[in-house]
Amino acid sequence: MKKERIFLNKIKKIPKNQLLIGGLAGILLLVIAIPVEKKAESTEQAEQTLEQTADESVGDYAKRMERRLGEILEDMESVGKVKVMITLKDGGKQMVEKDRSQSSENTQEQDGSTVRTSTQQQSQEETVYSGGGENGGEPFVTREMLPDVEGILVVAEGGGNAQVAKNISDAVLALFPVEVHKIKVVKMN
Repeated sequence: MKKERIFLNKIKKIPKNQLLIGGLAGILLLVIAIPVEKKAESTEQAEQTLEQTADESVGDYAKRMERRLGEILEDMESVGKVKVMITLKDGGKQMVEKDRSQSSENTQEQDGSTVRTSTQQQSQEETVYSGGGENGGEPFVTREMLPDVEGILVVAEGGGNAQVAKNISDAVLALFPVEVHKIKVVKMN
């Protein structure tokens, strides 16, 4: 109790404007410290988002193909309700535009009866960027190749019937460049 009174008496002796300035300085320090931590977290989140965006675009492609294949198969005779799963080998490829330059130079030297020929060839390749310079934008993509399909699973109500399963496999083979043993048709329970 005695210590508390001494502390309160010391605070009462400090002018109010100094207390106000000290309090505001403390609040300012708290405000400054909090966003710094959030910025570091948001940078990490941005990097993760970029990675997820690439994964999601491949995942979206697979889901879109699954949905479309399922809709087509459900319209086939005796197939019934269908669920489809497509696995992909990779994320696809992008072909980037390149500026290529080549030069060659032939030199012949004659020294009496001896003729020497030398050839120099140079080639140079640079990526073309959409923003103008190397650091000015994204690489200019000329062609995008879709991901390769690894395997397809079809779960269908009519999958227990051998003829229906064969029709489903034939339809999948007609739509996707997949080996026969990478297509599996099973009956839905």
